[in-house]
Amino acid sequence: MASLLEQLRTMTTVVSDTGDINAIQQFHPQDATTNPSLLQAAAEKSDYQSIVDDVLKEARKDAGSNASDKDVAALAFKSLAVAFGRKILEIVPGRVSTEVDARLSYDKEKTLEQARDVTAQYDKAGIARDRVLIKIASTWEGIKAAEILEKEGIHCNMTLLFGLHQAVAAAEANVTLISPFVGRILDWYKSATGKEYQGDEDPGVHSVTTIYNYYKKFDYKTVVMGASFRNISEIEELAGCDLLTISPKLLTELEKTEGELTRKLDPEKAKSMEIEKLHIDQDAFEKMHAEDKMAHDKLKEGIEGFSKALEDLEQLLAKRLADIGHSKEATQQEQPVGAK
Repeated sequence: MASLLEQLRTMTTVVSDTGDINAIQQFHPQDATTNPSLLQAAAEKSDYQSIVDDVLKEARKDAGSNASDKDVAALAFKSLAVAFGRKILEIVPGRVSTEVDARLSYDKEKTLEQARDVTAQYDKAGIARDRVLIKIASTWEGIKAAEILEKEGIHCNMTLLFGLHQAVAAAEANVTLISPFVGRILDWYKSATGKEYQGDEDPGVHSVTTIYNYYKKFDYKTVVMGASFRNISEIEELAGCDLLTISPKLLTELEKTEGELTRKLDPEKAKSMEIEKLHIDQDAFEKMHAEDKMAHDKLKEGIEGFSKALEDLEQLLAKRLADIGHSKEATQQEQPVGAK
């Protein structure tokens, strides 16, 4: 019998949720997605030190000799995300998602500026725009920035998405893709209620199912990519979703597990459902967001978490930059007089 992973691929586009290039090579996903936490973990691996060092050297040159290690590191992290993205695109046939700075999540103009900068880096490298998704947090400001970017031919992936109001606003903004966070929704409800959830009772599964059916009912072009899974049961319950981004650990489990995988999400079934059409302007968005404590809490927590990961990554890059500098100085001191 075919593995659950093989069966899943027949009904859903499988995406690798990692910055680890070796893991991506192992599972041959269609697409790949990264975030600041994953990039930080990848940057710490010795396998990818050459990528990190090349980015730092280029950032040092761009920043100028008088720039501090901290300033160079802050400049480097955007280029590092693109450097990993380019390596990933050598492996996957589809797209890579590259995230803008989470600290800009409530600043539409700065989000636009950074998204355009990241896109320009991919353009310069000869990467077609249909192979790149710019990841932006699903704040109202982020969604409005994505709406502008989509009109410029820059495709977006709305991340840190927890509520239907965020999903509807993103679809009405004509974004390419959304990433509702299944596992983080489950985490919140388990903490809030003390209950355990199984199967289709899982609040994260229920949320993504609701969003998927809403999109298919009203023929939105935006596609749904379930993300942040805690177990393979959640993945099984969302079989048939447009895309699912899955960690290497759970991909391995799916690959080793046999059994019949039933399609749970189907666009034709969704079209026959009775679903109320919503219109989400800023007032409605903010009202629904304030009333949805889970979405409010998890968006705030997610932005803070990704921001902290970026700060940690910048510190890691600054330390690496200092190490490179010290190594260079030591090499120069060891050279004999007159050596070039």
